[in-house]
Amino acid sequence: MEQQESTIIEDIQQSQVPASQGYWRETWRRFRRRKLAMCALVYVCIMALVAIFSPAIAGTKPIICKYKGQIYFPCLGYFFQRWENPIFITDGVLNKYPTKLKENDPDSWAIFPLMYNDITRRVKENEMPGRPGNPAFANGVPSAMNPCGTNAYGYDVAAMMIHGTRIALLVGFISTGIAAMVGICIGALAGYFGGWVDMILSRFIEVVMCVPTLVLILAFIAILERPSIFHTMAIIGLTTWPGIARLTRGEFMKLKQSEYVTAARSLGTGQLRIIFRHILPNALAPVLVPITFGIAAAILTESGLSFLGVGSSVSTASWGKILSEGRSNLSMWWLTFFPGLAIFLTVLAYNLIGEALQEATDPRLREAGK
Repeated sequence: MEQQESTIIEDIQQSQVPASQGYWRETWRRFRRRKLAMCALVYVCIMALVAIFSPAIAGTKPIICKYKGQIYFPCLGYFFQRWENPIFITDGVLNKYPTKLKENDPDSWAIFPLMYNDITRRVKENEMPGRPGNPAFANGVPSAMNPCGTNAYGYDVAAMMIHGTRIALLVGFISTGIAAMVGICIGALAGYFGGWVDMILSRFIEVVMCVPTLVLILAFIAILERPSIFHTMAIIGLTTWPGIARLTRGEFMKLKQSEYVTAARSLGTGQLRIIFRHILPNALAPVLVPITFGIAAAILTESGLSFLGVGSSVSTASWGKILSEGRSNLSMWWLTFFPGLAIFLTVLAYNLIGEALQEATDPRLREAGK
């Protein structure tokens, strides 16, 4: 009997169906099959690293230095000007770090970025001992010292593009993050409660959809005394959420009839917990697709505004601003080629990621791609 029981148990164990993978793991497995999408994801990750470490890649402020017995990180001034210690301004070291540090303190030392070029000024001759000054106008063709050339004022284009990466990614992620939060919340409430709540929120969504983003941005810039890139991010986010809201609403209307939602209600679970804990995680997959496409659209919008000369401060490096300079200096082809290529590749990368996500999360497309 014992042998028969053990044999039966072994047969049952062998006949058991292996545990299925989770939805997100299965989605990631299908996403990885698309080589172009994986290349695009690697490209976006590299862009993120460039944006984070841009002050260490290109700049004239030391990454780290010891001055008068203290350790400083002047390169952080490229993120926020107030992060650069005022001692360098009062001692006359600003913009003259290679020479003034040693003059004021012989025991000082500094580690400079990989590329000694600034984004808001021209590097002068012997500013870094032995380094020639940046050429200007038509003489600023791409060279070993300036890989992407210089603009009409002698500013290095490569340095501006490296620091402009931070603006491009910030605009994409922050504006789309705002749109995602607003759209998901409004769409979830409309889809879950239905009735008069859905009617009011749906009419509100339709009203916002009629508001042109570009016109609203231009109107706010005309009203604001000191418009900044963050105002542009906020306006883009607050006007592009209706598409996310409508998709979220449709997913919630479908999922709220599911058995696990009925079971949660029967157990006395609160409505907010059902919305955000039970339904939302299952509705996120299709919502990620318009979010990804929204990042690309936000980058294009910001680049277009910078090209027109609005939306960002003078000291902010932006790909669109470099393109705008190329418009008035047509003989300087590098001012349009390199930033245009960066915008094209970045938008293309996000579109490839969004398309792959759509195929990996949509059951109909997944079955067709088998």
